[in-house]
Amino acid sequence: MKKESRTIILTLIYSTLSSYKEEVKMYLREVNIKPFLLSLFLTGNLIVGCQTGPKNSEKENAIASPMQLGERPNILWLVTEDMGPYIPSFGDSTIVTPNLSRLAAEGVVYPNLYSTSGVCAPSRAAIIMGMYPSSIGANHMRTTSYTEVTGLPSYGAVPPTQARMVSELLRMNGYYCSNNYKEDYQFEAPKTAWDESSPYAHWRNRDENQPFFSVFNFTETHESGLFEPYGFRNIETRHYHEGDRSYKWDGNRMAEEETPIHLPKDTEFDIPPYLPDTPKVRRDMWKLYNNVAEMDKQVGAVLKQLEEDGLLENTIIFFYGDHGGPLPREKRLIYDSGLNTPMIIRFPKKQLAGTKDTQLLSFVDFAPTLLSLIGIEPPSYMQGQAFLGKYKAENERKYIHGAADRFDGFTDAIRAVRDNQFKYIRNYRPEQGYYLPVDYRERIPAMQELLRLRDEGNLDSTQALWFREQKDPEELYDCITDPHELHNLAQNPDYSKKMEELRAEMDRWLNEIGDVPNLPEKELISKLWNGAKTQPITSAPNITSSNNKITLECATEGASIGYKIIDKNGTTPKVWSVYQKPFEVPAGSGLIVQAYRIGFVPSEIVETRVE
Repeated sequence: MKKESRTIILTLIYSTLSSYKEEVKMYLREVNIKPFLLSLFLTGNLIVGCQTGPKNSEKENAIASPMQLGERPNILWLVTEDMGPYIPSFGDSTIVTPNLSRLAAEGVVYPNLYSTSGVCAPSRAAIIMGMYPSSIGANHMRTTSYTEVTGLPSYGAVPPTQARMVSELLRMNGYYCSNNYKEDYQFEAPKTAWDESSPYAHWRNRDENQPFFSVFNFTETHESGLFEPYGFRNIETRHYHEGDRSYKWDGNRMAEEETPIHLPKDTEFDIPPYLPDTPKVRRDMWKLYNNVAEMDKQVGAVLKQLEEDGLLENTIIFFYGDHGGPLPREKRLIYDSGLNTPMIIRFPKKQLAGTKDTQLLSFVDFAPTLLSLIGIEPPSYMQGQAFLGKYKAENERKYIHGAADRFDGFTDAIRAVRDNQFKYIRNYRPEQGYYLPVDYRERIPAMQELLRLRDEGNLDSTQALWFREQKDPEELYDCITDPHELHNLAQNPDYSKKMEELRAEMDRWLNEIGDVPNLPEKELISKLWNGAKTQPITSAPNITSSNNKITLECATEGASIGYKIIDKNGTTPKVWSVYQKPFEVPAGSGLIVQAYRIGFVPSEIVETRVE
């Protein structure tokens, strides 16, 4: 084909891809597709994306089409930290991300995923339990630290007795479950939660042909990556050597001169209006995008291993962040900048490739969806709903919900509800200002700039909003026309009906999950501990043997019981098995057993020998 003809064809194709034009251009540049393959790629793959683009009717048809996922698909979660929509597949072309752009081109983009909190530990509790953090005592950041400031004891969230970490439920259904490596659930994970949770955890350690659920966490994008002196974390280099237990690293960061540079330092950035345009802020923006580009490379290393193992086409791949962005007025806040995070899901054989699903999704939906994808009905205690799989909810979400409480040594009480356009925020401490002087955040140079300009009286009216001495009791934002949530409409009579609707939804949600905003944390702990002065202790497991079968029991209701069988040679397995029913043990074997009720102190370990 002549160059002129090819140019005309590509121009026509690009003109039809109005919603995806920049994303497509970026992707093609990233993967370096040859000219003669370029037209084939566009006509063969991305025209499908055009046909099933973001128009609601087309999107619904695309997502509603039946998928072939198999009965027990592998599931891979790629989870990064402090992640706003900073990548081309979500409209930001500042950097190239070839691996995430490929994932998006071969999968489904979900632009409306929201965490339940603007910070990691409460959000990760929601993900792993399928429950709102404020319903189980996981809402304060964190439950185990800053006790010298709060004067409170260290404690853990206490979910209902029937609740289990979703990874344990998958293990009970035959899945190999690995986590690499961050946990941070607001409680100590039971030994039964994972087959392995470590910096070396990997699906490659499973039994042959065993389905897996593997989580890889990427921490380069964490807000601490903006601190000075700047440099990548050495521990994150493990992603280029995943599963290799001989690979070691030191605990420090690289020096800046050793740290790879993925974009020029003089790049022009679109700085959010709530941040000042100063050299230090621009440098933080550079660090943010440089970190995201490095994370993309690490994601690519994991995906390469999946492909090398021949598992790409029978694995459902999720990529998402653990909440919104890391910058000031993003992380910890209940605005979209703190809650909204990108998600991409790639299905086997590129099913629904190049499409976008705009439905509202919450972090509490992950656990029920995970179970639904493997054909297990989500238990009734879960507060989210499945958005994929056999038990997919009949109706899409109409609202998402969020909360903000204590952050380190500073306590607030805020709740939010959002539909597909408007967000309603209720401030339970309006007499208290918006800004909390969290020491950790103040290590970010951009935060230091905000404080310097505030003290000098040089913030503009938008940047000064965050530093008001009192909060509005209620806030309402049109998140489409006002994406940074700067113009409060709560007092505007034109929006009175919307205010009534979202107030009612807020009250319904709080009542349904048993959330009492502004409950003193001391009273919350007493409630979790059932009035006890100290953290409850899980009862020691009871071991009985009858008819050559071992039965394990625990007097603490809701406790998971884990065990290891030591063979006659004294070999102890590394992995704790989840007790579900009586089992046989060869005579002369040893048995190690521990019980643990989430939020309690684990029981003592009981050992016995089977005669």
